[in-house]
Amino acid sequence: MFAGFGLAPRELRAQTPSRPVVLTNLRFFDGTTLSMQTGRDIVVEGGRITGLPATGTGPTEAEIIDCGGRAVTPGLIDCHWHATLASVSQLAALTQDIAFVHLVAGQEAGATLMRGFTTVRDTGGPVFGLKLAIDNGVVTGPRVFPSGAMISQTSGHGDFRLLNTLPRMPGSEADYTERTGVAAIADGADEVLRRTREQLMKGASQIKIMAGGGVTSLYDPLDASQYLQEEMEAAVRAAADWGTYVCAHVYTPAGIQRALRAGVKSIEHGQLADLETARMMRDEGAWWSIQPFLQDEDSNPRSNPQQQQKADEVAQGTVRAFEMGRAEGVNMAFGTDVLMNPGGSRSQGRQLAKLARFMSPLEALSMATGKAGELLALSGPRDPYQGRLGVIAEGAHADILVWDGDPETDLAFLDNPSTTLRLVMKGGRVFKETLQ
Repeated sequence: MFAGFGLAPRELRAQTPSRPVVLTNLRFFDGTTLSMQTGRDIVVEGGRITGLPATGTGPTEAEIIDCGGRAVTPGLIDCHWHATLASVSQLAALTQDIAFVHLVAGQEAGATLMRGFTTVRDTGGPVFGLKLAIDNGVVTGPRVFPSGAMISQTSGHGDFRLLNTLPRMPGSEADYTERTGVAAIADGADEVLRRTREQLMKGASQIKIMAGGGVTSLYDPLDASQYLQEEMEAAVRAAADWGTYVCAHVYTPAGIQRALRAGVKSIEHGQLADLETARMMRDEGAWWSIQPFLQDEDSNPRSNPQQQQKADEVAQGTVRAFEMGRAEGVNMAFGTDVLMNPGGSRSQGRQLAKLARFMSPLEALSMATGKAGELLALSGPRDPYQGRLGVIAEGAHADILVWDGDPETDLAFLDNPSTTLRLVMKGGRVFKETLQ
C-alpha cells in the first residue's frame, strides 16, 4: 500500500554505513560562519559528523564521496511547517476522511526531504503518526519536531467550527478538527493546562498556541488579541515542567507583548510588530519565527475577500519586520507556513531564496540552518533527536546537502532542487545522489 502511494522508503543506502564516509573536494557553509570554507573534508560515522580534517588527512579505510568542487550546506530547516496540512485544501482538511489527509502527508514528506529540508518544526496538526513512520523508516521524510494540535480559544485562530454549530454546550461532541488532532479548543487556564498536557503526552517537542487573529480563519479579526495572559501562562508553565517551551501565532504588537510577558519563547509571524515590540523580543531572548509573506505567486490561496484584506495587511508589514528584526538584533529563524495549499509546497526552497532580498545570501541561509537549529534546541529534553542540527560541525547530526550553486552569490538554486540538489544525506544515510 505504501509503495502504491509513493510512500516507500527511498534511501539509496538503507543502513548507516559500517565504515566512515568522507565527503571531499568541496567548499562548505557550516551554518553559522558567513563565508564558504575550503581545504577540509567532512567525516561521517554512525549518523554524526565526527571530524573536519584537512583535505586528504581523514581515515584511510573510508567510503569516499567526491563532491566535484560543489557547495555543501547543512540540511535545511523549516521552522514553521504543517506536514499534514500543507498539501490538502482547506475543504479537504476539514471534511475528508483523515486517512486521506495522512496519505497525502506521507507523500509530501518524501518530497520535502528531496527539496533539501531534512528537518521541520511542525507548528500544528495531527503529525505524531507521520513522525513515527518517518523515524521508523516506513516512509521517507524529514525529522519532525511536533507541536500536535494547535491550542486555541473559542473564536480563535484555531477554531474552525461553522457558526451553525454554536453554542457549544457541556455535552456537545468535539468538532472534527479536535477529534482528528488538528486543533484543540480550550478556554480558561484549567482547560489550557489539560490540552497542553495532552499534547505533551502524545510527544510534543513544543506547544503551539494561538495568541492573535489570523488570515486563514474567517471569524477572528487580525487585530484581535487571543488568550488572557493567565491562560498563556498556564501553557508556558505546563511546557516548562516538561523542559520545553511555547510558540505563539500572533501578528500585532499587543498580542506579541502579552505572549512575551507570559513567557512565550517563539513568536510565529509577527509581521505587524512595532519597534518597541521588536526590542522586547530581543530583550526577552525570544525567537522571531518569520516567513516571507509578500502576497505574491507563492501566497496561500484566499478566496474570501476578508481573508484577502487580512493577507494584504500582513504583507505590507513583512519588509519592515525583516529590516527591523535584523537592525535590532532579534533572534530570527526561517519558516514558510505553507497551509492548505495543494502544490504550494514546491515553493519551499524559493521562499527561502527570497530572504536574500533582505540580507546577504549566507545570512539568509543561516536562518534556515544554524539559527533554526538554535531555535529547535529550546525543546531541551523533549528534543526527539538529541543533537545539533543545522550545522556542519563535529558531533552534529550528519544532515548534509551538496548543491550546484554558489550560496555566497545568490540562493536561486534552491528553487530547482530536482536538478541543483545533487546529494541528500540525513543522519548519515544517503537519500539522493547524482554527483557524477
